[in-house]
Amino acid sequence: MTTGLSVQPLSFAEACTVVERLHRHHRRPQGHKFSLALLSGGDLVGVAIVGRPVARAFDDGLTLEVTRVATDGAANACSALYGAAWRTARAAGYRRLITYTQDGESGASLRAAGWLRAAELSPRRGWDTPSRPRTDRGTDRIARVLWEITTADAAPAASARDAIRDEIQCPICGDSMPLRRGPGRPARYCTPRCRQRAYRNR
Repeated sequence: MTTGLSVQPLSFAEACTVVERLHRHHRRPQGHKFSLALLSGGDLVGVAIVGRPVARAFDDGLTLEVTRVATDGAANACSALYGAAWRTARAAGYRRLITYTQDGESGASLRAAGWLRAAELSPRRGWDTPSRPRTDRGTDRIARVLWEITTADAAPAASARDAIRDEIQCPICGDSMPLRRGPGRPARYCTPRCRQRAYRNR
C-alpha cells in the first residue's frame, strides 16, 4: 500500500454517493459485492465498487468486476484501489477480477497494480430496446479495453477473450448473452420468456 493511503470497507450507498460526485462519465451501478474507501490522512479520496460481472460470459461464480473507481485525483489513488480490490476478492476465493477502460485511457494505474490488458473491444450498439428503453449516455458507443488480474489456477486468458468477443445482446430485453457453441442454431434470445415475448409480438 502506498505510504499515507489506507483502505477500509464502505457501504454501497456511501460509495454511490462518492461515484456520483467524482466519476467523470458513469453513474452508480445497480449493486455490489463489496465497496472500498481509500483514505489519506483521514480524508476520503476515492472509492472502488466491485460486483458481479456485467457480461454473462464472465459470471461463472469465480469472477468479479470492478464496476466503478472514482477518486479526487490524489496521487496513486487508482492503483491503490485496484490493488486493494484484487486482494479483497482473492481473499474471498475469487480467481479473476476484470474491469474496463475506455479507448484512449492509458491504463497506467491498472498496470501499476499488476493487471494485464486482455482484449480490445469494439463499441457496443447501446442498451436501448423497445421493451426496455434506455438513454444512450454516449459512453455506450465507445471502444473499450478489457483488463484482468487472476490467480495462477484461473482459466487461461484466451478463454476470457473468446467469451467477451462472442457476447451478443438479447433483442427483447437488451441483456447481454454469450453465443451458444456446438450443434444447433445460435441462441436468439437470452431466456425462454424473452423468446415467448418475441413470438407474441410478431
